Amino acid sequence: MKHFVVGVDVGGTNVKLGIVNSSGKVLSRSSFSTVAFIQTPETLTDAVCEAVVALLAKEGVSRSDVLGVGIGLPGLIDVDKGVVRLLPNIPGWADVALKRIMEKKLGLKVLVENDVNMITLGEWEYGAGKGIEDLICMTLGTGVGAGLILNNRIYRGPGFAAGEIGHAPLSDDGPACGCGGWGCFERSVGNKRLQKDAVVMFGKEDITLEDVYRKAVEGKKKALKFWEAVGEKVALGLIGPINILNPECIIIGGGVSRSFDWMKPSIEKTVKRRCMKTQAEMVRFVKARLDDDAGIIGAEVLIRHENN
Repeated sequence: MKHFVVGVDVGGTNVKLGIVNSSGKVLSRSSFSTVAFIQTPETLTDAVCEAVVALLAKEGVSRSDVLGVGIGLPGLIDVDKGVVRLLPNIPGWADVALKRIMEKKLGLKVLVENDVNMITLGEWEYGAGKGIEDLICMTLGTGVGAGLILNNRIYRGPGFAAGEIGHAPLSDDGPACGCGGWGCFERSVGNKRLQKDAVVMFGKEDITLEDVYRKAVEGKKKALKFWEAVGEKVALGLIGPINILNPECIIIGGGVSRSFDWMKPSIEKTVKRRCMKTQAEMVRFVKARLDDDAGIIGAEVLIRHENN
């Protein structure tokens, strides 16, 4: 019986790997810098495959005991064909047949998925969304992404592009966005915008979101007010998806979710005030539980479901 899955989470800064057992527990981890191998798709793919082989060897895991490798990437993925259509923040990746390439190099089954969908699968099966049939899992960081579980299944859309709530417009005259639109939700709550908001509120050019987080931990009123305002902005971006999808739960992850406890009251208050009554009463907001392991653990869910 094959007992293990190798999860790979490719980010713009680092690639994280883990061996995951059939209970969703990460048994061993490794990582390396994405930047060091970013020159071409080939150099990064070779580095990932070498890291997979090294991790299995380190733990003494035979390939015959591996059910498959699940790899999550930050971009548009054709899951059926295993082709990376585009990685906006990693140059050179366009229509790369990653599944075929990695399976040939590793001699193992490989599935390729969008990174936020992988995180969503992990949180749904083993984390904050366990037992929930309909949910949105949102990540807040440099960008804003989301994965959708509808009727106990990941929903990708016919073009594998569902869940882009970060690019839902909140205004008709907001700033231009990298997606080609303007006034997008992401431009309101992405890290760059929040950093600018912090500079304005605190009057310090060098203040960071980490500084504001620490001030909130210390109970500083201005910092608490800052995260309350962020919560209201987050809620405004979620009202449309809540009204349309009527989810039971919204999981909030990503770096900004460290401040979830200070944001939650204003999220709930704004949703109650602005959403339709039935949807507002049903939805609840929770913090992601799996942290940096979510994408790696999600690979186990992806591979196991594919084999069932």
